Amino acid sequence: MYRVDGEVGHIVGTARTPRERWVEEGLRALSEGGPDAVRVEALAKRLKVTKGGFYGYFADRQALLEAMLEVWERDSTDEVIDRVEREGGDPKTKIERAGGLTFAGDRLLPIDLAVRDWARRDEAVAERLRRVDNRRMALLREMIGTFCSDPGEVEARSLIAFCVAIGHRFLAADHDGRTREEVLDRAADLILDRDPGRSGGC
Repeated sequence: MYRVDGEVGHIVGTARTPRERWVEEGLRALSEGGPDAVRVEALAKRLKVTKGGFYGYFADRQALLEAMLEVWERDSTDEVIDRVEREGGDPKTKIERAGGLTFAGDRLLPIDLAVRDWARRDEAVAERLRRVDNRRMALLREMIGTFCSDPGEVEARSLIAFCVAIGHRFLAADHDGRTREEVLDRAADLILDRDPGRSGGC
């Protein structure tokens, strides 16, 4: 299974390549080369198996793509939210943990970026991405709303947090003697209303 909180072990000694490994390799190919890189023959070569096993699980390539999106959606929403709640902490800690699990790792982040690019050309993928992003925004609103009472500012802070988490990766600008990490930390202070230099909150 493709999960956010552990490595997927390779199952050895089995007669048939598990369905989850086809999905996992498909997600890896997607993150590396986009949807066009998800080809049955190429995946079989990476898995060191024949193509025959693929059709025991999937009717065709489109069925695999759909399964991949389902796993990505579950892992980047349900499992992230479940882990955030399970590990606890105050709302500001939960926001940072959710962002870290989704956008700071080497597994979900590349898939997320690949899905965003894919969604520009496929309306069905765009609709799924919209559903995922709406759930993420809902979590941000809920958490930020615990320390900010103005609905307009809650929405603005949620949007800024989301845009910073994704958009800074595409920004090539320098920061006048500061590192990107320092600026991101400062941005988090402002979004989460924990900047000691401010005279008031929301």
